[in-house]
Amino acid sequence: MKQYAYFPGCSASEGGAKAYGRSALAVSKVLDIELVEIEDWNCCGSTPYSSFEELASFCLSARNLALAEGMGLDIVTPCSSCYVILSRTNAYLKQYPHLKAQVAEALAAGGLEYHGTTKVRHLLDVFVNDIGYDAIGAAVKRSLEGLKVAPYYGCQLVRPRFGFDHPENPQSMDRLITSLGGEPVDFPMKARCCGGSLIISEEDLVLGLIGKILNSALDRGAECLITPCPLCQTNLDAYQNQANKKLHSSFDLPILFFTQLMGVAFGLSEEELGLRSCIVPAEKALAKYL
Repeated sequence: MKQYAYFPGCSASEGGAKAYGRSALAVSKVLDIELVEIEDWNCCGSTPYSSFEELASFCLSARNLALAEGMGLDIVTPCSSCYVILSRTNAYLKQYPHLKAQVAEALAAGGLEYHGTTKVRHLLDVFVNDIGYDAIGAAVKRSLEGLKVAPYYGCQLVRPRFGFDHPENPQSMDRLITSLGGEPVDFPMKARCCGGSLIISEEDLVLGLIGKILNSALDRGAECLITPCPLCQTNLDAYQNQANKKLHSSFDLPILFFTQLMGVAFGLSEEELGLRSCIVPAEKALAKYL
């Protein structure tokens, strides 16, 4: 059994993406992965916070890295934003000695130290590169044959330096869908930004971005869309109705976490995967596979 220091992040733990956290744990168990939750972890520092209190954000992030280092395990998160923030902190602490000294002082006040040995991983990276597509395919109990799935990576997971896939034409989820028996839908917007948290302050702008992404997937025949990012899932799922009103469209595309789709193929229950938390009903696309 492979072990990792698990950092669920605020969204997948107690936030709006609890179904993501639930399905991530369930699927990992099937694949003989033990996600050992980091004791007393804290918020990664988040992208908005780092824009206002950058040093404090680095210190928050580094505390999680130090706790994982103490466990002697790679730190793994299902959240694309957490993945980028933790990776950025790791890189900056190695690159900027002055920042490292300031962060070390803050950690010492809490009885911690960080030597920079922790490797930051995204859960998707672990699944496809540590476990592999063949092992994932071998775990399938309900082939998703006939299901056209749009793999939406978002803008954070695959960007240079922090990503593990091609920044413009990523393929890891495409190949994952194939291993589950489904048909990946290659669409031009698969790695474009959904607007993220700007939905709060720039709603009209983000609704336009959401519309472009959904149109792109639907034009290629997608029956559902999967994503590895809690922010992307929220925007594309929760704001479809608002996008329809603004854009005079009729979007009705189920938006799932990639772990939920894996769980369906692995024969897990709707309850284990949190499928009923989807605002656009998942049953629309998945009924014959459940």
